[in-house]
Formats: sequence, structure tokens, C-alpha cells
Amino acid sequence: MDYASSWDFTMANYDAVWAFLVQMGLLLLFLMAGNILRRTVPLFRKCLIPSALLGGAMLLVLNIISKSFGFVLVDNRLMQVITYHCLAIGFAAMSLKTEKSTHKTSRTQVVEFGALQGGTYMLQAFVGLGITMVLFLLTRSGSKVVSYVCGLILPLAFGQGPGNALSWDINFTNTPAAMFAGNGSFGLSLASIGFVVASVFGVLHINISKKRGSLYVRSARPDGEVVDQTNPNGDEIPDNESVDKFTIQAGFVALAYALSFGFMVLLGSLSNFTNSIAWGFNFLWASLAAMLIRFVVKHLRKYNLMHRVYINNYQMDRISGFSFDLMIVAGVAAIEINDIKNYILPIVVLSLVGTIITYIYIRMVSKECFRGFEHEFFLMSFGTLTGTASNGMILMKEVDPGLRTPTSSLYILSNFPAMVMIAPLLFLLSFAGQSLTNAAVACAIFFVLWLVYTVFLFRRRIFKKKYANAAVAEWKEEA
Repeated sequence: MDYASSWDFTMANYDAVWAFLVQMGLLLLFLMAGNILRRTVPLFRKCLIPSALLGGAMLLVLNIISKSFGFVLVDNRLMQVITYHCLAIGFAAMSLKTEKSTHKTSRTQVVEFGALQGGTYMLQAFVGLGITMVLFLLTRSGSKVVSYVCGLILPLAFGQGPGNALSWDINFTNTPAAMFAGNGSFGLSLASIGFVVASVFGVLHINISKKRGSLYVRSARPDGEVVDQTNPNGDEIPDNESVDKFTIQAGFVALAYALSFGFMVLLGSLSNFTNSIAWGFNFLWASLAAMLIRFVVKHLRKYNLMHRVYINNYQMDRISGFSFDLMIVAGVAAIEINDIKNYILPIVVLSLVGTIITYIYIRMVSKECFRGFEHEFFLMSFGTLTGTASNGMILMKEVDPGLRTPTSSLYILSNFPAMVMIAPLLFLLSFAGQSLTNAAVACAIFFVLWLVYTVFLFRRRIFKKKYANAAVAEWKEEA
């Protein structure tokens, strides 16, 4: 067969040659348009609404308008694929970073931050699941039945963003027993609302706390010598090698995702149960593979088998930032309005209740465990657990631009304990979607786990132990 003559670069072969690049071009163009809108409209800028969210919303609206004229602008299927993969790529890049803390941090507080994340996930899970189980019982005799399990998407949408919300929305849609037909749009809608919640409520908290006099903006550190972020210690590979330094970083991320793909293939071949959890957790396996690579590289350096530092934290941040920006734009643009018409009630109720319980719980824990920098910690945690880590970092920098508190260091170091404490939720997702009874059992387990994490976080008050924190004293002295 003459492959060269079977296609060409013209519009006759648009799907084969141009479709992917056109869709990627749309994402990038509307990401830039969102940034322009954010910079020119004071309300969006003051509310810290992400540019990617604004760009995705504009693309969604334009796609709806184009459909009314019989023209489909956005390939929803491709947007969902991009959202799915960008989540894993972003997590892999984040996990490849060397964990360097800029403050001396308490190990206890590292575990407490992990417990807070685990507790918030479990709270969102059992409340969200409880809400939709009740709605299911109230609507199952009618024509518009609310799926009993769709509330379990709340912690995924708020806590992990569009990628995982999309993945498990599709999984539940493909599970007949779940009686769900979100087709990805339900999870993407919740995740989009989560970004708005993170930004708007975070800014409201800052403004209200300032007016009450309980919050002041910390000064930035004095300007000093500018450090080359692409080679901060001078021992990394230079930019003028035969292979570009950024290409090496992308190669490490690709290696991590390739290892995770191999693991997913292996896990998926073992049984129906393992297959159900293999593909929905691509971000988790990518993170674990990245941690393994980082461990190997660290020991190769330790035993002088590798003489240069190949992984650059700054460029890994750029990869993860780019991936998450694309994920947000694609996730919002992929929402299909017709798929969520029957789910307006659960989306509204889950969003409202999820916002309230998340705000109250994180606020209480911040006051209890992180005194002295509870506002900075609250903003970082609330932004992360309703939007993404980027939302949390943006909010935290509004009041601590010089990173004078240990909040950012605690976040970096708490990744592993948080992953361990969140794991039960992830591995019960498939189980909960099999029947209403399973969902009730899972809901009870989430409640018990939330109770355990909460008792640990409030143990000083419960058991009347005196609060002591050497880390707080240290950063106060430094400030």
C-alpha cells in the first residue's frame, strides 16, 4: 500500500492531520484570552479567578453558540482525553521535584497537614454520598432519578480538579448499577465550580479578616541576589548541551508516565476489580512512578554514579503548571450542557454544602493546629481542597508574598502522608458504585475515617494537652 498517496496535508484530511493541532490551538488561544480578560476586568483580577477558568468558560460559550448554527467548534471527546492525561502529567512533574523545605518544620505538623487533607476528603465524601443517597430515595419513583453515588464525585472535583472528576464520572456512567449518566460533564461542572469557590471565598476571607483586624499582609523578603532558577546550585546540566535542558525534564515526566502505563496494563489484566481501579488512578500511579525515579536518581547521585543534577524543580513547576492550565481550559470546554440538565439539583446542593463544610472544617483545624499562621495555612488548604494547589498558593501569597511562614514547606512535605490518608477513598470508589448497599457501607467507612483523623487533629483539646509548637516560634523569630 502506498501510504504517502493515501492522505495529504489539505482540508480533505482535516481529521487526520489538522484536528488535534486545531483543538490544542484553541486551548492555548483561549487561555491567553482568559488572561487578557482577567487583567482588564478588575472584578476577575480582585477575585483571583484563574485565567484558565475564564478561557475555558469563553470557549464553552462560543461552542454552545456555534452549535446553534450547526457547527461544532470543540471536540468534546478530545478535550476529555486531554483533561485525563494532563492531570497525570502534572502530578508526575510535581512528584519528580526534589523536596526542599525553606523552613524548619515540625514532623507533627507535616502529619497534621496530611490528616487535614485526608479528613477533608472523607468529610466531603460521606456528606456528598449521604446527600445523593437521600436524593436517590426521594426521586427513584419519578422520571428523573438522581444517582445514589454521584455525590462521591464531590471530593474528587473539589480536591483533585477536573481530571479525576472526569475519570470517575465516566467510570460511574459506564457502570449500569450506578444509574448515572453524567458522561463526564457532571464531574467537570463540579470541578469548575470548585475553582470559583476557591477564588471567591478565599478573597472574601482575606478581605473580611483584614477588616476585623485579625489578618495582616506579611512583608516580602528583602530583594537580594537573583538566583538562576534553571541552575540554582551550579551543578545541573547546562542549557547549551546537545539536548535542551527542558527536553530532559519532559523526558523524565514521559518515563514516569510510561512506567505508570505499564503498571496500569498489568493491573488491569489481573481481574475485573483491579481493571476498574487501574485506569481511574492514572495520576496516582504516575506520582508513584515519579517518586521511584526520584529515589533512583537520588541514590545514583549519592554513590557518584550520576555526576550532575538532571531534575530541575523550576522547570518541573513549569511543566506541571502548563499541564494544569491545559487541564482546566479543556475540562471546562468539554462540559456538555445537555448531560447536566437532569443533575442541576445535585450539582447545586453538593456545591453549596461542600463549600460550607470545607470552609468550616479547614478553618477549625487551622485555628487548632497551626496557630500563629492559621490564616496563611487556611488559605493554602482551602484553595487546594476546593480548586488546585495553584489556587491555594495564589491565595496564600496574597497575605504572605515572601513565604515567611512554613505553610508552603509543610505542603511540600505532607504529600506522602496525605496520599496515604486519602487512599481509602480512592480504593472504595469502584465498590461504592456497585449498589446502594455498597454506597451506604462506603459512606459509613468514610465517616469513621473522618472521625479518626479529626480526633487526631483535635487531640490536644480532647485530651487537654497543652499546645506547644517549636516551629511557630522559629519562624516568628525569623520574621
